[in-house]
Amino acid sequence: MKQDITQRLKDEHQLILRMLALLEKNARLTEEGSFKDYRFYLDGVDFIRNYADRFHHAKEEDVLFEALVANGMPRENSPVAAMLMEHDLGRAYVKAMEEAATRALNGEAGQEEAIVANARGYLDLLRDHIAKEDDILYPLAERILPEGVRHGITAGYQKAEEKSEAGFEEHYRQVVEKYEKG
Repeated sequence: MKQDITQRLKDEHQLILRMLALLEKNARLTEEGSFKDYRFYLDGVDFIRNYADRFHHAKEEDVLFEALVANGMPRENSPVAAMLMEHDLGRAYVKAMEEAATRALNGEAGQEEAIVANARGYLDLLRDHIAKEDDILYPLAERILPEGVRHGITAGYQKAEEKSEAGFEEHYRQVVEKYEKG
């Protein structure tokens, strides 16, 4: 039985999907004019940048994707290249959402459209992205990566996680739960 190298990443996707559900709900309410808690969007940006990007994507980009390339998957014109491109596109949506939410918090009117458009762009991109990883790329990695490299991959994940301060994951879980409770 091969050591599982993707379940941890799938588990992290679940918390990210919960934040995406909150983004979707609050973007709809913002569009309707009934949600003006722009701090939520900045907390969402913080979650995305730190949990989804620096914590989760770092493991994908620096560990799993590198292992796939080292074991024969091309770096260019490949699933890895597509995932990296989508990570970058997601970062652009997040930056634009942050800028609009910051302007709104500073009292600048008319930012709702930009907040909503970028929140939706990000959540649509990331839901599709997560589905491709969970349903295509991760099963492919489980099939093609030999047992001999799997310990190194899980050790790489552990090393990446150790860069985060104690309580990091719990903090972001609590952020999501706070907004889920309303």
